[in-house]
Amino acid sequence: MPSATKQDYYQTLGVNRNADTEEIRKSYRKLARKYHPDLNPGDKAAEERFKKVQEAYDVLSDDEKRKVYDQYGFYSPNIPPNGAPGGGPGGGPNFSGFDFSEFMRQQQRQGGGGAAENEGFRFRDIFSDLFGGSRARATTPEPERGADLEYGLNVDFWQAIRGTQVKLNIRRQETCETCHGTGSAGSNVAVCPECDGTGTVTQMAGAMKFNLSCPRCGGSGRLKNTCPTCRGEGTVSRPETVEVRIPAGVASGSRLRVAGKGNAGVAGGPPGDLYITVRVEEHPFFKRSGDNIEVQIPLSVSEAGLGAKIEVPTIDGRALLKIPQGTQNGQKFRLREKGVFNSRKNTRGDEIVEVVLRAPDIHDERTRELLRELAQVQKEDVRSEIWSKVQTPAA
Repeated sequence: MPSATKQDYYQTLGVNRNADTEEIRKSYRKLARKYHPDLNPGDKAAEERFKKVQEAYDVLSDDEKRKVYDQYGFYSPNIPPNGAPGGGPGGGPNFSGFDFSEFMRQQQRQGGGGAAENEGFRFRDIFSDLFGGSRARATTPEPERGADLEYGLNVDFWQAIRGTQVKLNIRRQETCETCHGTGSAGSNVAVCPECDGTGTVTQMAGAMKFNLSCPRCGGSGRLKNTCPTCRGEGTVSRPETVEVRIPAGVASGSRLRVAGKGNAGVAGGPPGDLYITVRVEEHPFFKRSGDNIEVQIPLSVSEAGLGAKIEVPTIDGRALLKIPQGTQNGQKFRLREKGVFNSRKNTRGDEIVEVVLRAPDIHDERTRELLRELAQVQKEDVRSEIWSKVQTPAA
């Protein structure tokens, strides 16, 4: 969930401020896997880092949110990407030369929180009120879509070729069943003593006067008991087993989407999506290149010289391949539509067969005699052409 706390999102993701979308996505995926709660059970520090990484990615991966963050140093949904009318950069008000230190000291004395906590919250309220008008004091938060989740999945060669259905164990944030996402327990409410139920407080900073959302009640004017199950978050982390359909012909590095299986939304917002990066294991014989299958087949000298019909393995079984007379070592042949079926394109690749000539094993005198006779018949110098290619200039 994006917030206005003073956090350097670029530093959190370990990228430069001019990083493009692809760099940000790659860094996020790496950090998400490193600090994911499933891979660090019981590690609260890793869980907190994971949340910060998710928050940073939610802002920096969205062009409009990133514009706001780059302009103001934090993100708030109440700030339009192009700023608000005024004298500051991009149309926002110009606060250059203004000293907020007095204002912050007042906030810390009255708010009772630490400096860092009050600083993040108070600055959010200042700019929310300035840019968002009455929306900053809305008693009901706006619905917000939940964060997406990233997982990796290993599948073997044949599962990728034929397609399959797998079960993936994930951990996601779900709406708290106790408070139904409100973060509050029970219906007992009390008037907020800090704002006397108005939802706003007045603060002075030098000669300037600010009407801000009350930091204690969040602008509602009422205090509610915190839900003991989710501790006021509105969501709880739970494991879940998700069935994922692996389409036939999926390639290594493909990214599959499972709609609605990301983290739960906020204030009734829709959940995020689950994205799965597929890693396909290699096969000891079949090599895949896109939708094509590549194989190497040994060929005897007699088969290469006289021509032959041989059987070669394919992912569908055996297929017959015609070898013409005079076939050379390393020569490649194509078996049409014997490669991988691509379910998205509804097309099928080919199998590329490369022949590798093998010299005969000489175990008897008869074989030697035949080879001698062949040498007498074919007296051409098979290496004659190479000398013209490697000829060195005269000194």
